[in-house]
Amino acid sequence: MTLYAVVQRARLSLTAAGVESSGADAAELAAFALGVDASELARRMILREEADTGFVERFEGLVEERAARIPLQHLTGRAYFRGLTLAVGPGVFVPRPETESVAQLAIDVARSVGQAPVVVDLCTGSGAIALAIKDELPLASVYAVELSEQAFAWAVANRDRLALDVDLRLGDAVAAFDDLAGQVDVVVSNPPYIPDGMEPIDPEVRDHDPEVALYGRSADGLAVPLAVAARAAVLLRSGGVLVMEHADSQGDSLPAQLRHTGAWRNIADHADLTGRPRTTVARRR
Repeated sequence: MTLYAVVQRARLSLTAAGVESSGADAAELAAFALGVDASELARRMILREEADTGFVERFEGLVEERAARIPLQHLTGRAYFRGLTLAVGPGVFVPRPETESVAQLAIDVARSVGQAPVVVDLCTGSGAIALAIKDELPLASVYAVELSEQAFAWAVANRDRLALDVDLRLGDAVAAFDDLAGQVDVVVSNPPYIPDGMEPIDPEVRDHDPEVALYGRSADGLAVPLAVAARAAVLLRSGGVLVMEHADSQGDSLPAQLRHTGAWRNIADHADLTGRPRTTVARRR
């Protein structure tokens, strides 16, 4: 059987299992099983190369696990975020494509500050946002904190493998970086924000992402985001900027709560690439 036919059969199996990104996932698993990149996989499929038995066994095992809704990134051990390939797996939140727009907003603000902005990432998880900022703004001083020991280990591994000089610390975001109080230009955060009692629909999220990275610890999901924003207000200099991701249902409620604190001005919400409310940006008074 050709490689093309094997991959197409896998796509149909994943579609039947309810995996929306069945075509992309089948291709990613095939490339991983072959040990090649996407372009080389495409070349071999176009040429209708034959699939050897060893590959078929490895690939079909991966497809079976993916059909059981094991996250794709847990099977391959990698997640793509902007220009980076991050190591991920059990115990760490898998970065989402919509968070790339959050990172872009933070990068744009940091770039406007000057050549050497000070940026802090609160609730860094795998390190995705902090590492992307350092990668794209090499002269920035970037700091990040993570509460979970498991997630912190993934972030450290990513930092060290990518050789990006980010000051990573293990600890609670709401009490972090006393040494930076009043000195930070940009605070960016993708905090836990799912309302308590609301169960994620996707099994990949519900069954595999760590709860500490998901739930906002209140009925509206904003208890953790607001506590993180309060810490950001301590860290930021006057005129510094907070960039915070939120659920698409919180595009009005989070800005309203920030206005109520009196610590912020120029509060605005931004949509992601799908048009959904995704990121609140506010300037410290």
